[in-house]
Amino acid sequence: MLKRRLRLLWRWALRLERPRQLPTAWRSGEWAAVMVACLLVGLLASWPWLVEPSLQPGMLSPFTARAPKTARVVDSGALERRQQQLPRTSVQVIDQQATKALQQQLNDSLGKLEAQLRTAQQRLEPIPLTPPERQWLRQLNPEQLSRWQRQVRQAQLRMLSQGLSGGLADGQLLEAAALQLDNLPLPQRNLAARLIGNSLQGQTNLRTDASLSQHRIEALITQQGIPTISVRQGDLITRQGEQISRQAFDVLDYFGLVNRRPRPLAWLGHFLEAVATAAVLLLLQRRWRPCLEARQALLSLGILLAVQAVRLGLGPLASPLVLLVPPTLLLAQGLGTVCGLAWLASASLLWGGQLTAVMAERLLLGCAVAAMAAVVAGRQRSRAEFLQLAVILPIGAFLLQLLLSQLPLLPRPEARIAPIELLSEALLMGGLLMVGLLLTPLVESFFGLLTRARLLELADLERPLLRRLSCEAPGTFEHTLMIAGLAEEGARTIGADFDLVRTGAMYHDVGKLHAPQWFIENQEEGLNPHDQLDDPHGSAAILQAHVDEGIKLARRHRLPGPLADFIPEHQGTLKMGYFLHQARERDPSVPESAFRYRGPNPRSRETAILMLADGCEAALRSLSPNTTEKEATAMVRRIVEARALDGQLDHSGLGRAELELVIRAFVRVWKRMRHRRIAYPIPSRKAFSA
Repeated sequence: MLKRRLRLLWRWALRLERPRQLPTAWRSGEWAAVMVACLLVGLLASWPWLVEPSLQPGMLSPFTARAPKTARVVDSGALERRQQQLPRTSVQVIDQQATKALQQQLNDSLGKLEAQLRTAQQRLEPIPLTPPERQWLRQLNPEQLSRWQRQVRQAQLRMLSQGLSGGLADGQLLEAAALQLDNLPLPQRNLAARLIGNSLQGQTNLRTDASLSQHRIEALITQQGIPTISVRQGDLITRQGEQISRQAFDVLDYFGLVNRRPRPLAWLGHFLEAVATAAVLLLLQRRWRPCLEARQALLSLGILLAVQAVRLGLGPLASPLVLLVPPTLLLAQGLGTVCGLAWLASASLLWGGQLTAVMAERLLLGCAVAAMAAVVAGRQRSRAEFLQLAVILPIGAFLLQLLLSQLPLLPRPEARIAPIELLSEALLMGGLLMVGLLLTPLVESFFGLLTRARLLELADLERPLLRRLSCEAPGTFEHTLMIAGLAEEGARTIGADFDLVRTGAMYHDVGKLHAPQWFIENQEEGLNPHDQLDDPHGSAAILQAHVDEGIKLARRHRLPGPLADFIPEHQGTLKMGYFLHQARERDPSVPESAFRYRGPNPRSRETAILMLADGCEAALRSLSPNTTEKEATAMVRRIVEARALDGQLDHSGLGRAELELVIRAFVRVWKRMRHRRIAYPIPSRKAFSA
């Protein structure tokens, strides 16, 4: 019993994993281009292992090593820190002109203060004076005043000779001036310090000397300025099992214990791993999107290749948010949520390298935001909603990173990213999303992507082709609207793409524009050109022509491939029964194949639903108002079973349970169509009397 249940469970799992419909066939040239793209992804992702040394700082040492001789080894870590400071290295000298200008400013203040003391009238003071200071100044004789002014000038000169920075705080400037006048009594010192501070506030007498700065930089990068590590013979460099430090790596590399030659086996392993990742990405995308075209697969692989190139170029500066979120959002819009998530999984697996705690946290955050974007993108139905998403995602990512940076999750607080860097990263991601939104129509057109926003735009009745259909073939246009309602309800019931079905239904009969009067829904007053033609083979050719002409119109108006597929597949290889009967009345040996559409049969659930809706629409409309729901259901089931027995649904992926749900959906729409109305009495027209 248990064995039987396990067997049933296994069969159910196999049915679940089996594709619902056959994938689109690719030509040999398309397969070759896709395979080359996979190989390029593998080569670029495994490139670091061609030049990566056998040992790296942070790795566990595979052996114990001692210094074979005494040497001085360059400390690369300290040298790198010093080189980072070189661009900021500058030499400043005292500018004599600026010094004289500041001295003159102090002399002017002292002169105004002396003029204030010589006159009894109230004048504008250079600085506010307290009553004790004003009284002290008035008690000074000319010699005392001159000596005090000389001390003030000398104190300012001592400060200027040491160099004055313009960014010095006012309080520290006053404190420095007071220290220069420490030998004066308190009232005199305070007044002098305020005069000096007022003359020097926000001023500088320094300027950068380019030649001296260059000499300083050259001195730093000479052999005497390079930091080194002293190693004596027999010193222990590293012990087996211990983590290799940056200095230990420098010493090992100096003595030739680090192998920098290419490692073919390690590279081959990572190369095959990357190629397998790209291949699995293609399999997943073709599994969940059987209509995937080769150019769309090349788009996914091309974006993956570009992300790998940018990541290798930027190294530790590469941002997962910037590199993962915009491509995932674009692919989720055009190929579906599952395809976007599959690309995200592949890109994150190929990120590679030894991840630090900070980078691991950023990668997880980038994957989380990108996955959220892919899920939400599958539900967006307009460009405005995508614009809102492009604004909300960067803001949400910035706030989330800011929150995580404040939590004690990182082992080292200094490893956390500054808020200004998080903001710049969010702004860059938002800018890329905006650029992607602007370029989306071009990408859709070039790669044949079909977003929901584009589907809704193509279903607009003011589109040139649909407008022409409504004017030149009004009967066909009315038939199209009825079928669109039936097919959309059927697709919605079984979870198919109802937006694609509704838009495909709008274009499925555009080929009738080449000769509208040859189709019964456009004929008036009972005139049928087929009766005058009286040639079953010619009539069959006209019916087939509406499919051929529809494909030509689709190419001329650049309809996406999934929409153009509705034109031939809604007829499949159905029989033209009426004209076949006429032909066999004249010649019983006429082959049935001459009166069948050339197909292909429906290759997706959406085109199969449209075929069934096309077959049921006229029959449902012809039912009398007294028809019961049971009778209508039986009639729809007969039509559906006839299509299935004819082999039209073999490659559509529709199961029996789904067919039953579609039948019930069609009947529900018919019930809404046949609702009764109240017969309002119409009053008779009164006779006109003069």
